[in-house]
Amino acid sequence: MATTPIEYLASLRIGTVEYISPDRIEVQLDIESPESVALNTGTPRNFPRINGYVMIPVDLGFVVGQVSWITIQRSPYPKRRGFQDFGLIDLPFPLRKMELQPVGTLHSVEDGYKFKRGLESFPSVGDIVILPTDEQLCSIVESGDNRRVYIGNSPLVGNAKVMIDPDRLFGRHLAVLGNTGSGKSCSVAGLIRWSIESAREKLADGNNADGNNNNIVNSRFIVLDPNGEYSRAFADKPNANIYTVNVEGGTEKQLEVPLWFWNTDEWCGFTKASPKTHRTTIVHSLKSVRSGNIFEGQTKERDLANYVRVIIQALQIEVKEGAPFERKRSYGFHTILMKWCAGVVAEGDFSASLKAAISVLDEKVRDFHIHRSGDGFIDYTYSRKDIDDLIRLLNKVFHEAGGREDEFLPIDEDSPIPFTGENFVRSIEANAEILRTTDYIVTLMPRIKTLLTDVRVKKVIDNNTLKLSDWLDSYIGANNKESLTIIDLSLLPSDVTSIITAVIARMIFETQQRYLKLNKQCLPTVLVMEEAHYFVKRYNDDIENIGPTTQCCKIFEKIAREGRKFGLGLVLSSQRPSELSPTVLSQCNSFLLHRISNDRDQELIHRLLPDNMRGILREMPSLPSQYAVLLGWASELPVMVKMRTLREEQRPQSNDPDYWDVWTGKQRRNIDWIKIANEWQKKKEESPEN
Repeated sequence: MATTPIEYLASLRIGTVEYISPDRIEVQLDIESPESVALNTGTPRNFPRINGYVMIPVDLGFVVGQVSWITIQRSPYPKRRGFQDFGLIDLPFPLRKMELQPVGTLHSVEDGYKFKRGLESFPSVGDIVILPTDEQLCSIVESGDNRRVYIGNSPLVGNAKVMIDPDRLFGRHLAVLGNTGSGKSCSVAGLIRWSIESAREKLADGNNADGNNNNIVNSRFIVLDPNGEYSRAFADKPNANIYTVNVEGGTEKQLEVPLWFWNTDEWCGFTKASPKTHRTTIVHSLKSVRSGNIFEGQTKERDLANYVRVIIQALQIEVKEGAPFERKRSYGFHTILMKWCAGVVAEGDFSASLKAAISVLDEKVRDFHIHRSGDGFIDYTYSRKDIDDLIRLLNKVFHEAGGREDEFLPIDEDSPIPFTGENFVRSIEANAEILRTTDYIVTLMPRIKTLLTDVRVKKVIDNNTLKLSDWLDSYIGANNKESLTIIDLSLLPSDVTSIITAVIARMIFETQQRYLKLNKQCLPTVLVMEEAHYFVKRYNDDIENIGPTTQCCKIFEKIAREGRKFGLGLVLSSQRPSELSPTVLSQCNSFLLHRISNDRDQELIHRLLPDNMRGILREMPSLPSQYAVLLGWASELPVMVKMRTLREEQRPQSNDPDYWDVWTGKQRRNIDWIKIANEWQKKKEESPEN
C-alpha cells in the first residue's frame, strides 16, 4: 500500500528538536521511539546508539546529526503525541533525551542521495527527528568523490565500505595515532599495500596513461623503520627494496648515506657545533673540500693549489674585516701570516716555475717580518698595496700549481660533491689554522674522528664513489617503476640514527624540489615515519646549540609545511602524540585514530582537530584492536572503521609476546646464545664444545 512522503517520514520519526545552537542540537525522544532495536528502517538496527546518525528534514534535504550522548530526564507526567492527558497520580516518568553534533547535509539526487559537509540551513525548535534508511546511511558513510582505495568497513553503519581518495589521504599528510598494540603498524602497512593493489587493479582495466597494459604502478613509498618491523610485511613484493646496516648476505641491501651528502646544518647538529666558534670553520672546510674534489688527480701540486686557494679566501676575509690595516685589530695577523706561508714554502718535488713562485712569495713574507715593528703586542700594520702584492704572489703560486680561476667561483658548501672523511678532517684543521680558530676545534675534532672510525656505521657513511643518480634511482625510484623502499634503522647506533634520518629526509625533499623545478610538475612520493616520536620529538627552540635530534625534527617540520607543494606527503605513526612536534602535527589534515588511553594524548588530539568532533573522540579509550576513527581531509565526516585484515605474513613484526604459550610449552623457543654472541661480536661460528 502506497504512502505519502509525509506519512513515510512520520513512520521514521523518533523525536523532536528542543534546543539548537551552531554546534549542538538537543532532541526529546518520543515515548514510542525504539528502545533497543529499530524495525522501521528496512532492516533491524540498534537504536539509540552512541556515534550513530539521525536526520532532521529541512528545506534543502536532511541535516545529519551524530549522536554524542543519551540521557533520561524525569517528568511528573508522560508526554505522548496528540494527547494532553495528565496523570492523576503524580509519579516521575522517564523521558529520554539525546544530543547531536551536526555534521552535514544529505541532499536528494537523481540516483539516490549525496552527503555534503557543513550546514546550509539549520532546523528549528519543534522539527521532527527521523532515522535514516539503509540507503541513506550508506550515502552518508560512503560519501566523497574519487573513492578509490578500500581500507575497511564501518561497524556502525551495517558494515558499509569505507573507501578513501589517496590524493586527499597522502597529499596533505596523515597521522596514524594510537597506543601500542592497537593496530597502528598493520594500518600503515595496509594503507601502503591496499593503495598499490588498487592502482594495479585500475591498470588492469587498460586505463594507464601511455596505453601500455603493463600493470606497472608508478608509485613511490619510502618507509623509515626504526624498529625493523616492516621487512617481513613486504617480503612478498619483488619491487620492495629493503636497506639495513652491516648486511651479511640475505635479501637486504646495505644502507648507504655517505658523509658527502651531509650539509652544514647536519654536520653542526651532529658535532653540536657552536654557531659562534665552530660553524664558520665547518662552512669553510666544506667549501674547501668540495671545491678541491671537483678536479680529479689529487697530486701534491693539487693539494698545494687547494691550500693556497683557502689562504687567499681567508686573507680576503681578514681584509674585509680590516685586521691588517687597523693597529688594534691587526694583533696576531703577522704571526698567522707566517704560519700560512710556512705551509706553502714546505719542500716538495715541484716544477721549476712553481718553486720560483714559492721563492718570491717567501721573500716577500720575510721582508714583511724584517720591517715588523712594535713591542710584540701591536703588530705591524699593512698597507693596501702590501696586501695586494701578497694576494698577487699567492695567485701566482696557485696557478703554477695547477689551480684554475673557476675554483674561486661561489661554491655551495652544501652541494653533494663527493669527498673522503680523511680529506674533511684535514680541511677542518687547515681552515681552523688559517681562520685562527684552532683553539676552538678541540672539542669538535674528537666527535668527527670517532664517527669516521666507528665500525658500526662505516659501511653506511664511507662511500665516496657512489653516484648521486644511482642513490636517487635506488631509494626514491626509477623511471616508471613501482618503488617501495624500507629503510631499517634498527641496527644504527642511537647517537647517529637521528642525523642519518635527517640526511635521508632532506635528500628526498630537495630531490622533489629539483624535480618540480626541471619538469614543472611534481613527483608524487610518500614518506612514512614509523614511531614518529623518534624523529619529530618536540624541542626547546631557545637552545643555542642544535643537536642531531633537533636537526632531524627541523627537517621534518619543513617537509610538513612545504612538502605538499612538491608532491611529498607524510605519513607519521606514533603511540605518543604529546611528544611530537606541534608544528608537524598541526600540518596533518587527516587522522586515523586507534585506541588512545593517555589523558594528555587525548587532550592534545582534541586541541589539534579543526572540527567539532567531541562525540566520536570520546570512544577512543575503548576502541578494540584493529578499530580506528578516520577523520579530517580524507573523510567527508568522522567515521569509525574496522580496518581490513592483513594475512599473518603481511603484518609488520610487532605482535604481542606470547608469554603463556611459551611458558606452557605450546610454542618452542630454542636458545643459542653462542650464535647471538658471535653475531654481536663479529666472530666466526664456534662449536658449543669450544
